[in-house]
Amino acid sequence: MNVSDHRRVAGRLVIATHNPGKLAEMRELLAPYRIDAISAGDMGLNEPEETGTTFRGNARIKAAAAAMTSHLAAFADDSGLVVDALDGAPGVLSARWAGPDKNFRAAMETIEEKLRECGATSPERRAAHFVSALCVAWPDGHVEGFEERVDGTLVWPPRGDKGFGYDPMFLPDGHARTFGEMSSEEKHGLPPRGKGLSHRARAFLKLSEACLAFPPPLAGEVGAPTGPARSGRPDDKLRAPGGGKS
Repeated sequence: MNVSDHRRVAGRLVIATHNPGKLAEMRELLAPYRIDAISAGDMGLNEPEETGTTFRGNARIKAAAAAMTSHLAAFADDSGLVVDALDGAPGVLSARWAGPDKNFRAAMETIEEKLRECGATSPERRAAHFVSALCVAWPDGHVEGFEERVDGTLVWPPRGDKGFGYDPMFLPDGHARTFGEMSSEEKHGLPPRGKGLSHRARAFLKLSEACLAFPPPLAGEVGAPTGPARSGRPDDKLRAPGGGKS
């Protein structure tokens, strides 16, 4: 599907999450596009029941519910940890494994116990991946959806106090530090400043190419035009921060 076949985000956008960690990451990802974003929590929107059996299905439920209630376009994520040795668990139930108190330390201990029970103690038997599904929904029912993953290995004990959720026990392939040991820029910084490493950053790169237009620099910023501003054409190539292609 061509970029022109997708709907572009314009105007205010609701970030349909009540998870502080996800909200912070999603705000950082949207910041270069100067989107006027407001969280579902700030608007007092209720969290819908996540009845989907897939990450994309649950992201669609959250985005559509926020769009219908707020009468604005809404941006939602559903993500989780998929562990090979546990037949894909916790998967779409990743948040529920942490319980109502969002105790992810206890959730990580549960995963470690189950891995030991099935004899998955060597790195080659501790393969896992994070999945992120991102959806943008509009009040008229139109939905855009994108999904990506990042592969890695689970370590024990957990390492680092950055990030959130299962980050401290997830070691992405090709790296020596867990997500819990990485700065936000290392984990989900976008090109050219970062490598778009995380599952959420990778899904966002797809979404941004299809649904977001990188704005021209403001006056005084590096790269700001010195002459009269020119309006971009719909078929202009999207540009990432610093002038690189998104």
